[in-house]
Amino acid sequence: MTVDRPALDVERVRDAAARWARIELVEETASTNADLLADLEAPDRTARVAEYQAAGRGRFDRVWTSPPRAGLTFSALFRPAVSPMRWGWLPLLAGVALAEGVEEATGLAAALKWPNDLLTGPDQAKTAGILVQSSDDRVVVGIGLNVSTTPDELPGVTATSLALHSSTPPDRADLLIAILGRLDARMAQWADHDGDAEACGLAAAYRARCATVGPRVRVSLAEGNTLEGTAVDVDPAGRLVVAGPDGPQPVSAGDVEHVRAG
Repeated sequence: MTVDRPALDVERVRDAAARWARIELVEETASTNADLLADLEAPDRTARVAEYQAAGRGRFDRVWTSPPRAGLTFSALFRPAVSPMRWGWLPLLAGVALAEGVEEATGLAAALKWPNDLLTGPDQAKTAGILVQSSDDRVVVGIGLNVSTTPDELPGVTATSLALHSSTPPDRADLLIAILGRLDARMAQWADHDGDAEACGLAAAYRARCATVGPRVRVSLAEGNTLEGTAVDVDPAGRLVVAGPDGPQPVSAGDVEHVRAG
């Protein structure tokens, strides 16, 4: 089956996203995150979009692939005037902004799996992932969003795309405009409160969207151990709090699986 996938209308995005210093579009690159991390002169609020990313990766060095023009694959560079001690909230901030942007552009309800996978559809399947990397005073937010990806093109049964839940194919320019707008607004709000996620409302917004809080979860921890219990909260540091056999335990990094009944 041939899928009609027009090029991204980057000029319309540039006109609408006036607060962004630079918005670049390339046909292909290995990694938009790597490109921006290597650009030491890139100003705050630089975005780089690729129609195809040849060597994309997600958290835990997982491979991330998508057919050309099937999704939105882009990175956004910021230079936050906030202590790096508070940058741990940035992946969660990016998740909130992405969910808000998708809802604004498509009307589809979006939730988040801790820390920052975007979930859509009745089964809350993964629709996007986020990889945040930093260097010196710069942080790069990388987003891979499945837009028109067909079932045959998806990496597995736990993934989905926006088009599979939409009566009309979502427009990628509309999506990017909305997401960049929400990223800009959330970053400005967070910075205005010196990175205090509770004071700026980010923590509350994240908790309200977090589908991980409430269910039983199984967390594969970085040191190789597994923690199973009920996810009860996201604490002020952005960590997932899991009530396990030894009581509540905060998790700062780990691969989370929602444990379904049966």
